[in-house]
Amino acid sequence: MESDPNSLHTRPGTLQLSALPPLSLYLHLPWCLRKCPYCDFNSHEMRAAELPEQRYLDALMADLEAALPLVWGRAVHSVFLGGGTPSLFSPDAIDRLLGAVRARLPLEPGCEITLEANPGTFEKERFRAYRSAGVTRLSVGVQTFSDDGLKSLGRVHDRAQALAAVEEAARSFDTFNLDIMYALPGQTLDDLRQDMATALALAPPHISIYHLTIEPNTYFARFAPTIPDEDCAYDMLDLITEMTGQAGLQRYEVSAYARAGHRCHHNLNYWQFGDYLGLGAGAHSKLSFAHRIVRQVRFREPMLYMEKALQGDGLAQQAQVSRADLAFEFMLNALRLKEGFQLRQFSEHTGLPLSAIEPGLREAEAKGWIERDLALVRPSTRGFDFLNDLQSLFLPQTD
Repeated sequence: MESDPNSLHTRPGTLQLSALPPLSLYLHLPWCLRKCPYCDFNSHEMRAAELPEQRYLDALMADLEAALPLVWGRAVHSVFLGGGTPSLFSPDAIDRLLGAVRARLPLEPGCEITLEANPGTFEKERFRAYRSAGVTRLSVGVQTFSDDGLKSLGRVHDRAQALAAVEEAARSFDTFNLDIMYALPGQTLDDLRQDMATALALAPPHISIYHLTIEPNTYFARFAPTIPDEDCAYDMLDLITEMTGQAGLQRYEVSAYARAGHRCHHNLNYWQFGDYLGLGAGAHSKLSFAHRIVRQVRFREPMLYMEKALQGDGLAQQAQVSRADLAFEFMLNALRLKEGFQLRQFSEHTGLPLSAIEPGLREAEAKGWIERDLALVRPSTRGFDFLNDLQSLFLPQTD
């Protein structure tokens, strides 16, 4: 790690960024009631009845104070409180946290502020208080409305709690998201149809839908369940896209479906290769400067993070993104968007000429994986189906 992270924005480098991209803020609250068997996020089971709320908030603010010189003068486009289960933190704690952020960073007018929440009964009762604290958007981790499916995923809530939580989210917030998973252990196409019908009957303005993936270093990696095969999973995705479309939700990203006016601004900023400052245990940042782009990682273990951050030293790793990797990193994100990206965004957000991606674009066009004109590139329907192959065309060339 470089000894002085605040010197990054003053030293000369190889890039020439004409303008800085939008800036988002991510705050990681790492505790949960129980670690799910599929989860590879930096989440930690609570081992006591109480969270170290105030100490962790103090650590976050000390961490922000130390990072301020890197983002000085920049307004925040969106805020996302993720986890873990951030809704384990009391509404008063969230109110103090957002107030402390506002005292240190300018938020753009109408700034989207999202809080991830689980459907446990005691958390549901807090939803209106989170709205009063300044949260504008709730993301409810339902995963499935099937009791059998919830049990197979190791979730701590049941179908009734999930339904009640979504109904309360709809009453408390103008916009909210449902997290849904498919290709679950033992799930059939009819099971998924029933699950989606239940979800869509609740009229969510946004749904994020993810294929269950067996990730390394998880319980499922050691004790793998039997999940639907690839052909069945493709049929499930086709069903999801059909049913969401009929319900008025447009697929705008590989895993995201929304009604008009309800797209997630925070996630869009990731996919458009915007900047984000990540604070909290294990949080990641991507920050642009006039001559370089830098990635950072905070200390992962919550107690160590608090100790270090309170000393003004919460940063565990920091590295400059090489010119060779920038094109792939941009395309890895931007090609997830159904509407693609403006060509000018590539140069603005990477500092690279369009010639850096032209060979990959020509090959992708020849394969029928993209559509483009002089201003825009977007994945074709076939490109969306073969997204990993499409993205791989932009990997750095090795000798």
